Amino acid sequence: MTTTVSTAAAAYWEPLWSQGRRYRQLDDIENRLLEQHLGAGHGRPALDIGCGDGSLTRRLAELGFRTTGIDCSPSAIALAAAQAPGPGRAPLWQCVDFTTDDLGTLPEPAYAVITCRLVYRWIDDKAAFLDRVRRLLAPGGTFWIVAEIAGRRPATDPLQDLGITPAQAELLTAHWSAVHTADLDVLRCYALRP
Repeated sequence: MTTTVSTAAAAYWEPLWSQGRRYRQLDDIENRLLEQHLGAGHGRPALDIGCGDGSLTRRLAELGFRTTGIDCSPSAIALAAAQAPGPGRAPLWQCVDFTTDDLGTLPEPAYAVITCRLVYRWIDDKAAFLDRVRRLLAPGGTFWIVAEIAGRRPATDPLQDLGITPAQAELLTAHWSAVHTADLDVLRCYALRP
């Protein structure tokens, strides 16, 4: 009998991170959009879900947020923690599976900003995930999400269907009072507010 490992679980991601797999880094355009939609942190708390090597978490700290980066992969957290923090307050790092772990172990009861970059596509129960985000997002906060959109790669690319579908994008953007988007090649950035 074959068992399928959830692509949202540590059992899927840990071997990839521990074997040296790396993912798309932030670029100047994405950084500008992030600054435009989030502004200066002024010490407000920010949570980066699926932080990987911590590049977005560190960028949030540079913007002045009090950041926590979480990932279900211990190797990703170790990689993030081993890198120099850069300007701003050093981020906190925690090995947490956002979809299943007790979120009461996080350092803040609510966050002014919650980010999720290149992770949403891999979440099995997207509705439950979004409910958890909404419970942690402070009033007036922003949920910043970056996701690949399916079908944006050339038809010959074997990863052409990798991104989120229109139905998944609709679920993502439902029930927010403000939805702002910006497209970057195969990616779309979303700034969602309650």
